[in-house]
Amino acid sequence: MARSPLTLAAAATAALSDAEIRATRLLTTGGSGRFDAALITLADGDDLVVRIPTSDDSLSDVESELVALRALTAGAREVLGFAIPEVRGSAVIDEKRAVVTSYLPGYQVEAGQIPPGRGIAREIGSAIAKIHALPPSVVRGAGLPERTPADARSDLERLLDAIGRSGRVPVRLMVRWREAVEDDRLWSYESTVVLGGSQATSFVFQDDASDEPVVTGVLDWQGLGIGDPAIDLHWTAAAPEAADDVFDAYAEGAVRAPDRALRVRARLHAELEFARWLVHGIETHRSQVVDDAADLLESLSAGLADDALLADLPVRERADVSDAIALLDRMPRAARSDADTSMHTDAFGPEELRLHKEEDWNATPPRSPRDDVTTQTVDAVSDETQPVETPDDETDRLRHP
Repeated sequence: MARSPLTLAAAATAALSDAEIRATRLLTTGGSGRFDAALITLADGDDLVVRIPTSDDSLSDVESELVALRALTAGAREVLGFAIPEVRGSAVIDEKRAVVTSYLPGYQVEAGQIPPGRGIAREIGSAIAKIHALPPSVVRGAGLPERTPADARSDLERLLDAIGRSGRVPVRLMVRWREAVEDDRLWSYESTVVLGGSQATSFVFQDDASDEPVVTGVLDWQGLGIGDPAIDLHWTAAAPEAADDVFDAYAEGAVRAPDRALRVRARLHAELEFARWLVHGIETHRSQVVDDAADLLESLSAGLADDALLADLPVRERADVSDAIALLDRMPRAARSDADTSMHTDAFGPEELRLHKEEDWNATPPRSPRDDVTTQTVDAVSDETQPVETPDDETDRLRHP
């Protein structure tokens, strides 16, 4: 049973010391009911939001969001240029944590209702690009999750193994997703700071003086971390008319190299939401959820009969000579090694290296007639005062050079 606004106001009083609440009303966006929320107005006119999770899963999200919001320093908030909820207080109510944050006024738009062109679509794309441009130190300093492309790929493999064992997933989808996890082109992206699964309703709008919508705030920070930027764009699958403008604005605002597989991974993440719903039903032993997820997967499979997920990926092209030369400047200079690289081995027999069987390995090489001529020539131009050698001396010198 949902908590009443008065109950939530009492929870806010417990979370805020010396707070004088003048008014309260229910706050809802018509979502899945993961939180009981109310808008409270203090005596000084300040509006705040109090939320209490309705399940263990949403309780975990609340705890994560508390850490994330505190990690976003004043400097990070200033760089983003839009409002982010501020934590005002928290308290444990009936083994659930009640959290009070600042209220972000404005309106939200569902994905399917976002129009194409300038306005909401491009504003959201630009806002996501700003979040992804935050320095990773903001996340790492708070100990928030960090996932590499290899981690994301491994997670997908485990998810596919889990749903494959269920026997409730159409073969077409399993093949489609297996091909995706095996394609290296999808997993060469650069991890960024991410919201961790934003929705279209994560963005709060207000109209400016020209009646143009502008993103003035962003909600849903519980998944803040470092990971795949496509995870924050997966909701565009539900906004087919506006998706192009969202991705275009995102690309214009991005500070990293273009990610040509971004849109494909975003679509993949969207499709896998059905698979995760199936796993949730299996793990919680809720047959109704399993059946619902299986029906959704069947519908998805039928709708993708003529759709090739990887068809939009760029074909690998061989770099030309100029590109290869340009890469030389990026190659690290190899330090000169002073190590002895001579061969140290006794894995051979001297007799195996003889050119003639009569040669002795330790013998002095025989001198050729040309060597004698050279010796005589050198002697002829040497100091004339040197003593004249006798034939016996010459013989000794040749024997003992």
